[in-house]
Amino acid sequence: MPITVQNVVKTYGAFRALDDVSVDIRSGEFLTLLGPSGSGKTTLLMVLAGFVRPNSGSVSFGDREILLLPPHKRDIGMVFQNYALFPHMTVAGNLAYPLKLRSVPKAEIAQKVERALDLVQLAGMGNRGIDELSGGQRQRVALARAIIFEPRILLMDEPLSALDKNLREQMQFEVRRLHDQLGITTVYVTHDQREALTMSDRIAVINDGQIQQIDAPQTLYEHPKSYFVANFIGETYALPVEISGGKATLFGKALKTNETLNDSKPQQSLVLRPENLHIQEGPVDPKMNEITGIVRQNVFQGDSIVTYVTIQDNHEIAVRRQHRSDEVLAEPGSEVRLGWLVQDTVIVSKEAS
Repeated sequence: MPITVQNVVKTYGAFRALDDVSVDIRSGEFLTLLGPSGSGKTTLLMVLAGFVRPNSGSVSFGDREILLLPPHKRDIGMVFQNYALFPHMTVAGNLAYPLKLRSVPKAEIAQKVERALDLVQLAGMGNRGIDELSGGQRQRVALARAIIFEPRILLMDEPLSALDKNLREQMQFEVRRLHDQLGITTVYVTHDQREALTMSDRIAVINDGQIQQIDAPQTLYEHPKSYFVANFIGETYALPVEISGGKATLFGKALKTNETLNDSKPQQSLVLRPENLHIQEGPVDPKMNEITGIVRQNVFQGDSIVTYVTIQDNHEIAVRRQHRSDEVLAEPGSEVRLGWLVQDTVIVSKEAS
């Protein structure tokens, strides 16, 4: 079921929680709304769910406008951050509840409960109490309850945030596996960049009530369209550049790029990711840009080594590379050449394009 959001505005007094938001969500897509606290991502999800009424705009599921429909008539499954399970019911009772509300026959309820438990890998646990379950098991029950009545759309509001790191990563793959198996259009809210990159078909980055960029995870990571997106997704270091005649200079030295740059955009920056930088040895490589600096510190992080380098005007950038036991590190205080590929030369402004 496709979702179309057009020019949605939601205000609370003078505060614009959603500021003219438009987005098309494809049928069967897993779209993540990603942004910092207060960015508007949960407000947009609540508009889709019917718990928040916008001041203006349009929301359609398929070809049907649904803004005036109450939540229980929108054919959506909802998974909340705090699970919202009924503690006085068994696992099976929690799953049966939305089916009873829809007057599903008793025999059919039993079949659907069994199938839902199989889907979330909790077969045989229907008679357990909610307080007998681990956090991950409770989340699976909440997910099963949301899909048991076969909704056209699944909405998820930071459902994994209460789990520890290892369980959270395991559940990311479980949620994605279930989505791929069922093909339900899914809108997922998180503030965790890695989670969004891991799970999504596309990510909509939201800030100040506006969608800054919407793209596939790799495109978003490698080709951010604004400084906010570049800084919010992954680890980034920004260096000021000057643009003239569609070309960029960094500290007075011309940069090689694969695109013609826009002179009119203010406050443009070169954004560099530590994993794209290399400590250069030997002759200059024409396929790379370079800058020199002084090593400040090497930091061992287990599977990687991060070298912090101070460059011109006291800016600092970092180089991350795979740890090897035989590697000789550049000593603090030594001069190094840092290089990066032309295709990794990303220049953005502080405004979304």
